[in-house]
Amino acid sequence: MRHKHSDYMHWSKTRSRARFNLATSGVAAFPLRELPVDLEELEINGDNSYGYAPLQSAIARHHDVDPECVVEAAGTSMANHLAMASIVEPNDEVLIEHPAYGPILDVARYLGAKVKRFSRREENDWAVDPSEIRRSVTANTRLIVITNLHNPTSVHTPDSVLREIGDIASNVGALVLVDEVYLDAVHEGTARTSFHLGPEFLVTSSLTKVYGVSGLRCGWILAHPDIARKIQRLNDLYAATAVYPGELLSVAAFKHLSLLRERACLIVEADRKLLHEFLAQQPALSAVKTDWGTTSFVRLRNGNADVFLNRLRDNFETSVVPGRFFEMPDHFRIGMGVSTEMFAEGLSRIGHALSA
Repeated sequence: MRHKHSDYMHWSKTRSRARFNLATSGVAAFPLRELPVDLEELEINGDNSYGYAPLQSAIARHHDVDPECVVEAAGTSMANHLAMASIVEPNDEVLIEHPAYGPILDVARYLGAKVKRFSRREENDWAVDPSEIRRSVTANTRLIVITNLHNPTSVHTPDSVLREIGDIASNVGALVLVDEVYLDAVHEGTARTSFHLGPEFLVTSSLTKVYGVSGLRCGWILAHPDIARKIQRLNDLYAATAVYPGELLSVAAFKHLSLLRERACLIVEADRKLLHEFLAQQPALSAVKTDWGTTSFVRLRNGNADVFLNRLRDNFETSVVPGRFFEMPDHFRIGMGVSTEMFAEGLSRIGHALSA
């Protein structure tokens, strides 16, 4: 039976909130009043058939691609759904990383795919090992799916590894879908999108995680024009057109991305420093240290993580994401980038919960 729900999204909407919320995956909301935009220019209705041209152009410029390769989507989750649905038929084989962001698995199973996995191992610092993929692909593999930066660990996959994955996919006639929603959280020397690495690559991303404007639901897919047109037609079944005021504000956000990014970077890097110091003092916890990203994946060395996290939430008013949503029940995900004061107190309460 096909999965028709997401346990993670239900938990996120109903159980993630707490006074000290370290369960977030994106940065703090950027205040509209601080965005240099003339609100009198907003309109409710406007011209949009298959994408709002100024927004298509802004996304294309951001990635240095042809606008014909850009498909708008309502956030990265919808972008992933559209990308996979345009490629995958029932019983097609889809190879997905482990651990993985739950909703990606949910979509693949909803589409009736035969889901196979390749491991990213903690002892290998969660890196993608192309030999794992090579052992797992078959002539029936239609799609290989990874996140970069990796959700939940924030580990970066370099172009050299991605190219090798592209070669493996090409040899069996498969495509590679890379969710890059966190890639711009690499604040120095940010890599170009993997879409430029070859015709095997499709990319999804959005402004929802790194820039603090998640309410705009500004997401997109980068695909070669023939696939892009197929995705656009498929999206006719889901969304006639996007919300026009959201598109106008998204164009404004693209004009000032450096402003949004710099504000978020200051908070994320302050939180990361606190997290590294905290983990160094906690023998009950371990995590692969990363230089970038808004999340960290922490292992509870002993004990039942769900019991601990329930106590953390109920008795210490602090929430993090249970690792079971990434198929790693002895782990949990911590989010950075909302408020350093709140983050510091949340870490302190995790420490008290461990002591208790």
